[in-house]
Amino acid sequence: MSADAIRPVKYASFTRLLHWVSALMIVGMIPIGVIMQQDGLERATQDFMFILHKNGGVILLVLVLARLLWRSVTPAPPPAAHLPQWQVKAAFTVQWGLYLMLLVMAISGYVRVRAGGFPIEMLDALNVPSFVPQSDPLAETAQTIHSNARFVLVALILVHVGAALRHAFARDGVFSRIWPPVGRG
Repeated sequence: MSADAIRPVKYASFTRLLHWVSALMIVGMIPIGVIMQQDGLERATQDFMFILHKNGGVILLVLVLARLLWRSVTPAPPPAAHLPQWQVKAAFTVQWGLYLMLLVMAISGYVRVRAGGFPIEMLDALNVPSFVPQSDPLAETAQTIHSNARFVLVALILVHVGAALRHAFARDGVFSRIWPPVGRG
C-alpha cells in the first residue's frame, strides 16, 4: 500500500483556520461570560467584559455562519477508515451539536441584549438596527436559554476536546486532519 493510501485526508486549510480561530474565541468567551457576572467586580472592568462578550458573540456568530457556508461548499473529508462506526457517528453528532449550540448561544445572547434595551457597540457603530423589539419577558426568556445552553455547549466542548486529545496521543491520524491551523496541507 502506498504512503498516499494510508495518509489521512486533511481538512482544507481555510476550514482548519476557521476551526482554530473559532476555538480560540470560544476559549476566551466562556471565562469572560462567567467572570463578568461575579459580584464585587469593579464597574469599569465589568462593563469592559460585557462589551467584549457581546461583541465577541457577534463575531463568533459570523464565524459560525461562515463555517456553515464554507462547509456547504467544501465538504468535510471522509472519516478515517480505521475508526469504528460508533466513533464516526459520535463525532458527527458532537460536531453538529457544537454548531447548533454556538448558534443558540449567539442568537439567545443577541436577543437577551437587544430585548433588554442594551447596546451591541460594534453593530451600533455600523448602524445595524436591532431586529428584536425591546421586551423584558423576551429578554428574560433569552437569558434563561443562554444560561442553560452554556452547560450543553461546555459538555459538547469537553467531549470534542477529549476525543481530539485521545486521537492526538494515539497518533492515529485523526487529529492531524485538523492540525496545524495553517500550512502543510
